[in-house]
Amino acid sequence: MAWRTQRDYSYSLMVWLNYLLTIGVNWWDADDEVASEFLFWRVTDPANDDTVETGTFARDFAGLKKFYKLAARFGIADPFAEMDAPRIVRHADVKWLDPGGYTRWVDLGIRGFDLHGRPDPWWKGRNDQRDRAFCDGLYGNGLRVSEWASVVLPELPVYERRRGFFTCELADACAKGGYGHKYWMPRSSLRGVLGYVEGARAAAVRRAQAAGRYERIANRRIVRALHGRHSVTMSSVGGGSQREEWNDVGPQTRMLLFRETAQGLEPVSLWLNEDGLPRDGGGWEHTFDVANARIESLGLENFSCTAHMLRHSFALRWFSVGKLIKYAQLGHLTEDEQRDFREEVGSTWHLVQTMLGHRSVETTKSVYLEPFQTLEVEALLAHADGFPVASFMADVFADHPWVRTDPLVGSR
Repeated sequence: MAWRTQRDYSYSLMVWLNYLLTIGVNWWDADDEVASEFLFWRVTDPANDDTVETGTFARDFAGLKKFYKLAARFGIADPFAEMDAPRIVRHADVKWLDPGGYTRWVDLGIRGFDLHGRPDPWWKGRNDQRDRAFCDGLYGNGLRVSEWASVVLPELPVYERRRGFFTCELADACAKGGYGHKYWMPRSSLRGVLGYVEGARAAAVRRAQAAGRYERIANRRIVRALHGRHSVTMSSVGGGSQREEWNDVGPQTRMLLFRETAQGLEPVSLWLNEDGLPRDGGGWEHTFDVANARIESLGLENFSCTAHMLRHSFALRWFSVGKLIKYAQLGHLTEDEQRDFREEVGSTWHLVQTMLGHRSVETTKSVYLEPFQTLEVEALLAHADGFPVASFMADVFADHPWVRTDPLVGSR
């Protein structure tokens, strides 16, 4: 299983063992009644100040089932055997930003602008170039935060001014469920990433080299040779060298990879902390928390964003683009034809499924694009001419409770 899945399941097991320790039950003696009480305490119990959503418990459930499947080899009964997997309840919460809402969120939370669109003189952010490049990448390529955080420099495409999008490959070892796939990076996103590489990232590397930080990293691996964007020869743990496909190199190994330059060692990881060390994927939660706290301090309530929300927003945007392109080619339709098109959504759903890297199109339909389940074809047709995606989405979703647009656009 993926390293992050192992980490998550280990945490679930720790919570379960701590719970059993508190109530005085051995893990090998727990029965279905104890398991039911654990579910109640974890999700519902008013006495628990840190209850979790059913989606989190579903992860706990999956991890504990695997643990007791292993324990069954030694005659240990599974206390969760008769329990059904909890149904994930998706609350009507903010899950999407339209293009105008995303731009406003970045300006206020990441770039340090004020409510009037001007740089805030009190802004003390030090990593705005890196953070903006990371967020623009998530919004532009639709990857999960752990996937985008794992990308290394040799995997970046070569910039070509005339290209609008660049085809990239997500490694199996870094993808959720080990399902690597193609993804597409917009030119503007790649330009921002390369600007970060040549700017803030290069400065962080120079500071780390001057401080000798890279030489102090235990178990570091040295890149001996690169073979295009597909494979690498690196030093082995026990000495010597080995060649591996990038597709098989996981996030933990990538964080230990360095290349030798005229100035000294340099990380192969794309995303670095301010001290020049590779940034763990979990660190990006802090970036979003700080940005949301700043926006709230400016007086804007209920206008926050998470990394996964950008993936949702990416899906919504590309569904809009796909529909606009399709309908713009059809001109005026009769009522019967419009009814047909309400039922014919397969090609666009599959487009977004491919871009998100989903194995099942049903996941794309049910999880990511709820606002389009009831969207009328007439609304799309009315906005099709000229493909004004930003204004189209702002109009259509202005009153949708799950989509956040630019909260300041109406105040000007």
